[in-house]
Amino acid sequence: MIVMKEGASADEIAHVVERVESVGCTAHISEGELLTVIGAIGEREDRVADLGLEGTPGVDQVVPIMKPYKLASRQFKDGADSVLEIGGRKVGGTNFALMAGPCTVENRDQMLDSADAVAAAGATMLRGGAYKPRTSPYSFQGLGREGLRLLDEARERTGLPIVTELLDLRDIDDVVEVADVIQIGARNMQNYALLSEAGKSGKAVLLKRGLSATIEELLMASEYILKEGNENVMLCERGIRTYETAYRFTLDLLAVPALKEQTHLPVIIDPSHAPGRRDWVESMSLAAAAAGADGIIIEVHNEPEKAICDAAQQVPTTEFQQLTDKLETITSVVGKTISRG
Repeated sequence: MIVMKEGASADEIAHVVERVESVGCTAHISEGELLTVIGAIGEREDRVADLGLEGTPGVDQVVPIMKPYKLASRQFKDGADSVLEIGGRKVGGTNFALMAGPCTVENRDQMLDSADAVAAAGATMLRGGAYKPRTSPYSFQGLGREGLRLLDEARERTGLPIVTELLDLRDIDDVVEVADVIQIGARNMQNYALLSEAGKSGKAVLLKRGLSATIEELLMASEYILKEGNENVMLCERGIRTYETAYRFTLDLLAVPALKEQTHLPVIIDPSHAPGRRDWVESMSLAAAAAGADGIIIEVHNEPEKAICDAAQQVPTTEFQQLTDKLETITSVVGKTISRG
């Protein structure tokens, strides 16, 4: 990691990039408010030390990053948190993102009613699945392109940025056209080709932790997106598989401080999938905020009892405002505010 001096010129930065690339590494430039950091990434990054960049004009210091995940490392941002801006909303730092909406897009009335409700309650972004990863091949797989069209209509109606899942590379062009945030689900966390293409899309990416993935494996997966020059990455804890059978998955809230210690990337919690029942979702949402998460992605439905999938875990729109009010209180205690346009 090459830290440039405050006020380093474009020519000085370009010279360092050229030197890094001359030894077979890729130079990743990260520009902060005051400083520019250049990450030297590649199999031959050990040769960067031999370049003697410490005395190069514009260079402040050269710092080795010992973690296997270089670009995701907190060290790469000199200990600072990344703050992403998505559709006029900020995520990270003191900004808490409230992403809400139905598990899946079912029809126009359901999608627009749910979108109106979460927007009125002060959500940051609107979530909704057009393509659904289902355990059974016989279960509802989503509306596909029609679902994307309805999400686009909901955005036009509410102004909320859209979070939706990408399952298959064959659908990437359609998803990129609509999504403000591409969600990569738990089952695709280690689909490295998908991660790389999502990174190349230029869209923000919400990367969910795999059911049996370690913290380091999640961070290494994020590196596939970051190495494509896409810094708009959020990490999401959604529950891991353990021996416990009293609930669907174990929501690992310790992942929040653990990730915060290791990475500059925003950390999001999914409080819906682990409990699998709506009466536990509120407590997990509030606990996530109290733990210092940078946001939650929660399932909210206008008529959850009629939902095609995951009906039991979706919070009714009539109860969402109350949850939002409680989140306002908790986030203020930990020094954050819910991000809104």
